[in-house]
Amino acid sequence: MVRVKDWYHPDRLGGGSSSESGVKKFLEVDAAWKVLSDQTSRRHYDMKRREQELKQDWTVDSTVYLQDMTWDSDECEYTYCCRCGGRFSVSKEEVEQQQAESILGDDEVHKATESGVLVCCDTCSLTIFVALNDNIEMSK
Repeated sequence: MVRVKDWYHPDRLGGGSSSESGVKKFLEVDAAWKVLSDQTSRRHYDMKRREQELKQDWTVDSTVYLQDMTWDSDECEYTYCCRCGGRFSVSKEEVEQQQAESILGDDEVHKATESGVLVCCDTCSLTIFVALNDNIEMSK
């Protein structure tokens, strides 16, 4: 990434119309580098991208309960194997955020619907609904 940033640096481009597009590209690469080089901002960026992907109208293949998923302490996330060999994963932060939203929305509509998150397989196009049980303790 640093080499790409250096490639488009304005001092290397010289003058002309190509330098304007080069400066624009440099600013894009620089902004990407700032986001991706910091672990916190990268995680936030990944969560936003995932949220955008999940807003698409995909059919849900099945419902999986959080307690049926495996805790991966290295990645700090819950995982579940997909039939394609890939995996579904949901972070502890996503679970906590969804549980907090579920508590805040404590009206009749929220009580009637099961709280959870949609999770896409990292390999294929399958999506599952991970049902959250409010009784699960987040001690991990």
